[in-house]
Amino acid sequence: ALEAADRAYPPPLEAARARSAEVRDADGQLLRAFATKDGLWRLKTTAGDVDPQFIRMLIAYEDHRFYQHSGVDIRALGRAAFQLVTHGRIVSGGSTLSMQVARLIEPRESRSVFAKLKQMARAVQIERRLSKAEILDLYLSLAPYGGNLEGVRAASFAYFGKEPKRLTVAQSALLVALPQLPERRRPDRFPANAEAARERVLTRLAVAAVIGEGEAGRARLAPVPNKRRQLPAYAAHLAEAAIR
Repeated sequence: ALEAADRAYPPPLEAARARSAEVRDADGQLLRAFATKDGLWRLKTTAGDVDPQFIRMLIAYEDHRFYQHSGVDIRALGRAAFQLVTHGRIVSGGSTLSMQVARLIEPRESRSVFAKLKQMARAVQIERRLSKAEILDLYLSLAPYGGNLEGVRAASFAYFGKEPKRLTVAQSALLVALPQLPERRRPDRFPANAEAARERVLTRLAVAAVIGEGEAGRARLAPVPNKRRQLPAYAAHLAEAAIR
C-alpha cells in the first residue's frame, strides 16, 4: 500500500529544477544571469560551488544528523515537542533539511498537523529518490533569502557581491540564518533582525565546534550588509544573444 501511494503521489521534483539562465566567460565566471519565468533569481548551486565551512555550519545548525536519518529525525521531533511543552512556545521546529526541501518544492497551505505530516511523508519520498548530495544541492538552490532571491549563490551575489566559494565565518552564519524567516531577516531592510539571527547561529554550540574557538567573537564584529546589490550584468548584448 505504501509503495502504491508513493507511486501514485510522487513529490513534484521536476518543477523545482527550474533555474535562472546563466552566461559565463571562458574561465567560468558569471557574466550575466536572467530571472526565471516566475521572476526569481535562482542560480544553480551545488555543494561544490559553496565554501565547505558553510556546508558544515549549515548541517550543524539545521540538521546535524542529516547523513544518518531517512528524511525524518525522530529525536529532533521529540526534542522540539518537549521544548514546546516546557517553554510554551516553539523553540526548534525539528525539521530536517529533507523536510525543508519538501516544503520548498511544495509550499504548505497551512501550519496544521496534517500539513506537517504530509511534509514528513514527502521528505521520506525524496530520500527514497535522491542521494544526500542531491538533496543538499536542492536546498542550496531553493532556500529563500528574501524578495525574489533563492539559493545560496544568488544570495551571496546580492549581499556580498561574490560567488560563495570563499565565505567568511560572518557571511556563512548570515546565509545559514536567513532562510528560516527570509522576509523578516532581510539585511537590506531589517539589518538588526539579520544581525540577531546571525548571532543565534554563532552561539549554537554545534556551530562553535565547527568554526573553532574565537571565530564567533571575530565574526560578531563584522558589519551586516545593509543593501542588496545587482547580480552580474556584463556584456548585455552578447549575453542575450547567447541564450537565444
